[in-house]
Order: sequence, then C-alpha cells, then structure tokens
Amino acid sequence: MDMLEIRRIAGKLGINAAGMEKAELVRAIQRAEGVNDCFGSAADEECDEEGCLWREDCFFESVAEEEAV
Repeated sequence: MDMLEIRRIAGKLGINAAGMEKAELVRAIQRAEGVNDCFGSAADEECDEEGCLWREDCFFESVAEEEAV
C-alpha cells in the first residue's frame, strides 16, 4: 500500500502522520484500531493475522528489517 493511502487511513482515525515513516505510521493505525501493533515484525513470513490489511507489506518490511541487521 502506498503512503498516500496509509495517510488517508491515518487521517480518518485522527492520527497526525507528519514526519512518520511507513512502519511507524502503520503501527500507530494498528494501535488506534485496537489491534496488535506488530507491523514489520513477522519472522520468516509467519503470522497468525490472516485477514490483516497490512499482511503483504508487513512481510516485505520484515525481510528488509532483517537484511538491514
């Protein structure tokens, strides 16, 4: 999902997205929705949240995070 769409979702939830990077913003959205703020933390593309809106991006973010370490 692109940042424009993520910012729209954040705005609907009353989240000020200014200065936030993607992972930080998605986690803020997850917290506002009352769900686990786990974006980017899926290890080996394993996740119990089958219906998560962020699932595909989360796996990509997790791999990028592991490669950066």
